[in-house]
Amino acid sequence: ANLKKRVQKLSVAELNELLEEIETAIKDYSEELVQQLALRDELEFEKEVKNSFISVLIEVQNKQREHKETVKKKKKLKNGSPQNGKQERGHMPGTYLTTVIPYEKKSGPPCVEDLQTLTKILYAMKEDSEKVPSLLTDYILKGEYAC
Repeated sequence: ANLKKRVQKLSVAELNELLEEIETAIKDYSEELVQQLALRDELEFEKEVKNSFISVLIEVQNKQREHKETVKKKKKLKNGSPQNGKQERGHMPGTYLTTVIPYEKKSGPPCVEDLQTLTKILYAMKEDSEKVPSLLTDYILKGEYAC
């Protein structure tokens, strides 16, 4: 009620000045809100990329462990029986699972672009995909880091 009386006593010029101040404040707050929402989206995306990287890394490590155990078991079985001189041809299961990805540690954590590239390579390794060599080559040729 007190504010209403103060506003009613203002002249048209004072009301216009107050309106301009309010519009400027709204514009400033809107710009700040848009910036904060953009930052939130960026951080959310970064979190998703990091979670994907961690998940696929754990999956690859588990598959590598399983593959290692399988190879050990096969070696134990082969030691007792002859191989008949035959060499298996084509893509051997687990061929790309044991790939080593070169990585040069920087002062901070890897950027989002690097994590996306590494995630793509790890996913291909997990799937034992024949894309691993080309993905790895592209990664190395671009200098190992996008940022």
